[in-house]
Amino acid sequence: MKILIVEDQSDLRNILKKRLNEAGYVIDDAKDGLEALDFITYNNYDLIVLDIMIPKLNGLDLLKQIRNEKNATKVMLLTAKDSVDDRVKGLDYGADDYLVKPFAFEELEARIRSLLRRTDIEIQNILTLGDLTVNRTLKLVKRGDKETKLTKKEYLLLEYLMIHKDVVLSRERLESATSNYDYDGYSNVIDVYIRFLRKKIDNDQKTKLIHTIRGFGYVMRIEK
Repeated sequence: MKILIVEDQSDLRNILKKRLNEAGYVIDDAKDGLEALDFITYNNYDLIVLDIMIPKLNGLDLLKQIRNEKNATKVMLLTAKDSVDDRVKGLDYGADDYLVKPFAFEELEARIRSLLRRTDIEIQNILTLGDLTVNRTLKLVKRGDKETKLTKKEYLLLEYLMIHKDVVLSRERLESATSNYDYDGYSNVIDVYIRFLRKKIDNDQKTKLIHTIRGFGYVMRIEK
């Protein structure tokens, strides 16, 4: 599991990084909001531990930007403020949990375990292959940091291919899974939509993800 710690107090940041590393987590750390935004843009995290009072871009504004980008990564806010209004504001901005300083590390770790258990339950809704991400809850497709707009048919086809990544799927199986009628063996609808998907997913990308297996069908995978 990979966690990003965003905390401007270097002593606390270093302690959290050390203790969470010892607990078996992979840790990145940032000292301000802009540095954190760079990390989030180019990396995928299971959890972000985010202090509210950080320089350059405060924690709430960073959280708002994360959610505006349709990023569903779990976020735990750290703050010295303990008023009901502050907690409500943080949760309204999209935080998943809220911990008031000072806190015991054991409580932080317990809350992290709880959030990551929830992530494990939800992870089936996030499909990934390389830098391609399909959020089945939001119906959101991204290649790298760029959102890709798909039609309903394109999305259904891509989602089915991603669910069965590394498995060669016949045209008949793909048509049956994404349409309300049976494949007659003559339709080229799947071929047409695969071309559409390739233009949107693989166009100008060095690593191609959609592959034709001649005589058999199509597969989503990263070729070695």
